[in-house]
Amino acid sequence: MAISTLEDIKFSIELILKRFENIDDSDAFLADDNGLEKLDSISMRLIAIGEGFKNIDKLTDYKLLVKYPTIEWKNVKGVRDILSHHYFDLDAEIIFNICENYLTSLLDVTKMMIVDIQN
Repeated sequence: MAISTLEDIKFSIELILKRFENIDDSDAFLADDNGLEKLDSISMRLIAIGEGFKNIDKLTDYKLLVKYPTIEWKNVKGVRDILSHHYFDLDAEIIFNICENYLTSLLDVTKMMIVDIQN
């Protein structure tokens, strides 16, 4: 189960990074309908990623994520809660910051987890 969820998370991160390629700043999310669609779709994927890691944490009795301390897991899971429960307070700048500064390392760690679990 954890491998399948990790694969889904990996796919979602890669999809976000692809959709984020032409976003130069947070204002690009708000500039037109295309930007808003990207903001919405990226936000939905971030919700799914946070939920996936919450489930993995529970499934592994909270023992897997702690093996990868370079990621701030509380924040990864917390973004899901904020986006799910306070969607109308969505801040394009925060989403931009997450995409720009954190997703690549999260993708690297997710790939590492998949390899580690398979071995």
